[in-house]
Amino acid sequence: MSETADLVVVGAGPAGLAAAATALTGGLHVTLVDSGGAVGGQYWRHPPDHARQAIPTAGLHHGLREYRALRRALSAAGARGRLDLRLAHHVWSVTRDGDGDGDGFTVHAVDRRRAPQETAVVLRAPRLLVATGAYDRQLPFPGWDLPGVLTVGGLQALLKGGGVVAGSRVALGGTGPFLLPVAAALAARGAEVVAVCEAADPRAWLRSPGPLLRNPAKWAEGARYGAALARHRVRIRPRTAIVAAEGTDRVSSVRIASLAPDGSPRPGTERRVEVDAVGVGWGFAPQLDLLVPLVPLGCDLTDSGDGNAVVAVDAGQRTTVPGLYAAGEVCGVGGARLSLAEGRLAAESVLTDGGAAPVLGRKRLAAVRATVTGQRAFARAMGRAHPIPPAWSRWLTDDTVVCRCEEVTAGAVRAARADGGAHDHRQVKQLTRAGMGWCQGRICGPAVHCLVAPHQAYTPTERLIATPVTLGALADLDHAGENTEATDGTEGAAHE
Repeated sequence: MSETADLVVVGAGPAGLAAAATALTGGLHVTLVDSGGAVGGQYWRHPPDHARQAIPTAGLHHGLREYRALRRALSAAGARGRLDLRLAHHVWSVTRDGDGDGDGFTVHAVDRRRAPQETAVVLRAPRLLVATGAYDRQLPFPGWDLPGVLTVGGLQALLKGGGVVAGSRVALGGTGPFLLPVAAALAARGAEVVAVCEAADPRAWLRSPGPLLRNPAKWAEGARYGAALARHRVRIRPRTAIVAAEGTDRVSSVRIASLAPDGSPRPGTERRVEVDAVGVGWGFAPQLDLLVPLVPLGCDLTDSGDGNAVVAVDAGQRTTVPGLYAAGEVCGVGGARLSLAEGRLAAESVLTDGGAAPVLGRKRLAAVRATVTGQRAFARAMGRAHPIPPAWSRWLTDDTVVCRCEEVTAGAVRAARADGGAHDHRQVKQLTRAGMGWCQGRICGPAVHCLVAPHQAYTPTERLIATPVTLGALADLDHAGENTEATDGTEGAAHE
């Protein structure tokens, strides 16, 4: 390409936006890449610009003042020609340039703004910051593949992106605080939320009271959701799980059971509830596709304590690969406030490592570091309070589908472990094809791992191609240097 940025940021959620804005303030030329049609990620997802006036999203977002300030910073930098904003660009590979430290990175992406046409794009920079976020972690159960059974994040995305309420009678299940805002939003928009099944015991927070007490905003937010659910007469059922979904053409009911301390259903407690939509979520899995491959990056990973392996970073968000930084939920799931702070901290490190002057100032930098420390402690406590139930696999019959793409059942996975000696999801894939379908194990991978290696942190399979890409786009690589068209940072800036 004829132009090379000082920094490429992959991911325009809270962490990526904060990092880009901070780096731009420090005088760098930044390329910001995101697969979405607008910046904000899943947290600040909005309807398309042409539909924002018609789709009400009041009450669905937090921190909009911060979001608007970041958008204004991007627009100002775009007007000065220092921001190359690449929306609807899917990054499928990253390579290191040269043979040693500090040689920079080449980012391979496909431009899907004119889908189904895909155009290859190549971006280069001496430094790269990955902030690709996370996605819903799912555990299979009988009937989870029925139409109408979604992730909790999927339900929220429909609300934020299109004002769509997925059903009139909705049951939510899984674990973690994320169940509460989704339940409250659905109820506020007229859905009857018949149950919120929280698998964890709320008393588990008593074992780690410090992080909760040091974050009063967190429990105040939880109290607001609790009050909203009480107004709508939505019942939260602790130590309870959705253990099956039933229906023919789509889900029509769920079976709910109380859980023993190990997560196994208590005999005699199961009951049937009629629904037309279900949302389930067991926390989140970091999106590590660009960071895991041993060639060319191969970042060191660490156990986050919630069942996931995450990127290991130092106090400045530097990974173990020189010139490569990470921020947000690829470093561990902890919420938007943590992601924003990590993004700013990572950008400060980029500026420092490049010899530029810092922009936050000593006091503000100390405050950002304190936010990261406090929010990370809260995230660890949340992981301990909302674990995956150890005996969740007892919900599964042998004919329960675990890998929906390849139709691999729980019985086949169990046989791979018992008879084939499989001890992780990679070996199960070799024996059963679980994880070889369109999603490449992103949905079934954590579940298969929990079935065969429940006491180890889940690390996704290494893939040199991070997202499906057409042969036409690969063939277009020879012309990728000509594909330099981008937005100027102002796209959608007036629509908040």
